[in-house]
Amino acid sequence: MNDKCWLKLMQWLPKRWVSRQFGRLMRRKWSRRLIPLYIKMYRIDTRDVVKDVSEFDSLLDFFIRRLRADARPIDTHPERIVSPVDGTVAERGTIRDNQLIQAKGYAYTVEQLLGGDEARAASFYNGSFITLYLSPRDYHRIHAPIAAGIEAMRYIPGELYPVNERGIRLVRQLYVRNERLISYLLTDCGTVALVKVGATNVGSIKVDYDPTIGTNVKGARPAERLYEPAIAVHKGEELGRFEFGSTVILLFPPQCVTFLPRIKAGEAVRVGEPIAHVLSLKEGK
Repeated sequence: MNDKCWLKLMQWLPKRWVSRQFGRLMRRKWSRRLIPLYIKMYRIDTRDVVKDVSEFDSLLDFFIRRLRADARPIDTHPERIVSPVDGTVAERGTIRDNQLIQAKGYAYTVEQLLGGDEARAASFYNGSFITLYLSPRDYHRIHAPIAAGIEAMRYIPGELYPVNERGIRLVRQLYVRNERLISYLLTDCGTVALVKVGATNVGSIKVDYDPTIGTNVKGARPAERLYEPAIAVHKGEELGRFEFGSTVILLFPPQCVTFLPRIKAGEAVRVGEPIAHVLSLKEGK
């Protein structure tokens, strides 16, 4: 299918409804029969998985699989930010003129990404960002990139366009059109935003720190919660999961981090691997 037809199909398709139905089907026990095919199709290495493939109840159960405790060593150095997910770097850089890069020629603003929250957005002007794409083959649990306190959450309903290479290339401002669930992490160098972006066939985004939160539900409305006191999390601690693939965007305030030289578009990363240095701790702030 050519790009023009694909885009028209995506615009016409009732993506939220289709994604909810897909999620329901993949929770059914019969879907476990698809697991071997799924593993073969996406060439998934199952050696790190905590249980045998035959023990999963459904395809979704396999998709949100846990890994062995030693499968993703967490870099414990206090001056390093680690990757919160297994995935691929889509973009990273400085937030200039209040804008982040989606892809070459496409940009979006911090306010748009954060659902119009100007006060929150202002704290990230001239800061840094990194976008991490999770493919269908990746481990889909999300971990804390730094020791922090979760001070707030915001849920922003929206579309569910695919976040693969084609979607990024063809759908303008895709990340701010799709639904998002944002965790605000209070750290030693200020507040960091961990933005979880929904996508086609993502039945739900779950967060461990607040099990009452549900995404991609019929009649969904924006929601925001403050946590007082903030919920303490250790670096590398599990924060939540995607129920089928998507994207994570990290926003850092100015003079907070500098990315490691190897962290650039197209680079694969895994949970716990260092992706950036924390500048403020280096300077003794």
